[in-house]
Amino acid sequence: MVDINREERVVLVSLFVLLIGFLTGLYYRRVDHILRTSWMIAYLLALLWLPRKYKRPEGTLGALLSPFYNEGITAITSIFLAVHASLVNVPFTNVDLFNVSCRNVDMISHSLGGLVLWLFLVSILRELFSEMPWRKMLLYSFALLLVIGVGWEIAEWFGSHFTEGILKETIPNKIRDVLMEQLGALFGLWMVTKKGYPFSPPRK
Repeated sequence: MVDINREERVVLVSLFVLLIGFLTGLYYRRVDHILRTSWMIAYLLALLWLPRKYKRPEGTLGALLSPFYNEGITAITSIFLAVHASLVNVPFTNVDLFNVSCRNVDMISHSLGGLVLWLFLVSILRELFSEMPWRKMLLYSFALLLVIGVGWEIAEWFGSHFTEGILKETIPNKIRDVLMEQLGALFGLWMVTKKGYPFSPPRK
């Protein structure tokens, strides 16, 4: 019998939510949602399988892969994916809150996305540069998150020129998206420093 810990249970619940989303996409013939939930399900299944099958590599490769071997990060990532997919297409309905009905809910996805990405960045940085002072590591992680967030918004702006309007957003909206990502990262900082989850900050 395979033991299932708390984080794995969270991932399994998220997979169930995504499966409902996949079936909803099939019922309403939403190809975009079928593809979206398919890759999310495949990604989470791979994250459940990888640590059981292979040990984390040593050296730089192991550092780069470290987030995928952290069960806490995987659980938080699964929550983000399940929530985001459910906002883009509410289960059992054809309602798209994220892009159509209530576009302000993108704040939820951006904050959770910022949380997940920040955890990824810090996990990698702490493995690659174990001697780096914690404050400096935090500075780099928030700066990298900001660069990635701004880059994403620029890419969305560029892509909006080739779509029918879903990606079109005002400048204040894009600024808000970036700020929500930073807010998510701040919550991640609180989790790490106050709760020691999904990893603890280095000892001084």
